[in-house]
Amino acid sequence: MGYKVKTFGMELRPLKAMQELSALDAMVNAFVAENGVKRIVSVSDSPTTDDKGETIGLVRVVAYED
Repeated sequence: MGYKVKTFGMELRPLKAMQELSALDAMVNAFVAENGVKRIVSVSDSPTTDDKGETIGLVRVVAYED
């Protein structure tokens, strides 16, 4: 048994963030279902910013057992 890490990314636009976060959740859930992931070890979200410091995206990292 080993561990694997999968990274997902999503651009966030003003006034669309809730829709984009739902799409990111759906993307992660589809990956889990399609790959038969039984145990998730960790989930971490980190924002990405532009040169002004404004949040423009989100990176989600999922660690799971193989």
